[in-house]
Amino acid sequence: MRDLALVRLEIDRMRFQISRQRRELLQLQRAGIGTSGAEALLQRMQDALGRLREHRELLKVEEAKRLPRKQRSARHG
Repeated sequence: MRDLALVRLEIDRMRFQISRQRRELLQLQRAGIGTSGAEALLQRMQDALGRLREHRELLKVEEAKRLPRKQRSARHG
């Protein structure tokens, strides 16, 4: 359960960072500055977020196998 909570926190953090990176990318575009590096960074961040989501789903499945049905229904315990 602890690992799952940590992964969820990391996903939230990554979402915030991706949002910030998108805003910075738009500012660069408006200023007429090249954005290829920023776009590549954004793509790497999105890929990392995808991997974290996959990891979260695996942890959820493992947790479901370990815990009895009653305990699974309580999301935060």
